[in-house]
Amino acid sequence: MASFRPKYITFDCYGTLTFFQMAEAARDLYGSRLDEPRMQEFIKNFAAYRLDEIMGDWKPYAEVVHNALERSCKRNGVAFIADDARMVYERVPTWGPHADVPAGLAKVAKEIPLVILSNAMNAQIMSNVEKLGAPFHAVYTAEQAQAYKPRFRAFEYMFDMLGCGPEDILHCSSSFRYDLMSAHDLGIKNKVWVNRGHEPANPYYGYIEISDISGLPGVVGL
Repeated sequence: MASFRPKYITFDCYGTLTFFQMAEAARDLYGSRLDEPRMQEFIKNFAAYRLDEIMGDWKPYAEVVHNALERSCKRNGVAFIADDARMVYERVPTWGPHADVPAGLAKVAKEIPLVILSNAMNAQIMSNVEKLGAPFHAVYTAEQAQAYKPRFRAFEYMFDMLGCGPEDILHCSSSFRYDLMSAHDLGIKNKVWVNRGHEPANPYYGYIEISDISGLPGVVGL
């Protein structure tokens, strides 16, 4: 893939570039009420319910978090308080990047335009993007697309806005379920999996694996 110079490198943001801290937020809320095995189960459920909540028609991300947290509380026998969900949602714009991100992105940004496609609200995302330390050509949100990844509609919105096709981009993500499976099905042949440790490898989907963003320049021959 080093000989492939894409028109754009497109990224998932939360988890891939921004340090995703939903588990930490859940632990802050419920860690004093759940022993460690039950806390781990709660965190796993919370992640699964967030994915389930975004698979239908678009709705504001505050509702996604609220519903997923309420369902997790019910499943784990914990009292749900709506203000807790609001607190979790309002934390999102405060999150910063993984330590490896600014330098890796800055090197690539000098040569190839960078694009974000994120399951975010417009009011959230730019605070996170500003902390990444590199210029972005465009930032697209689920709110703009009226669809969350892994739905194809989110990716198709990005293609339409960029005026390009699957063959023109390199898509970079730490998640198969949210990004790389859909990218594969949509014909994005050039993909990078950032192995942040939250999903197992799945070679069927065809990608270059890097441990962090410092490895990205080498993927495109920089």
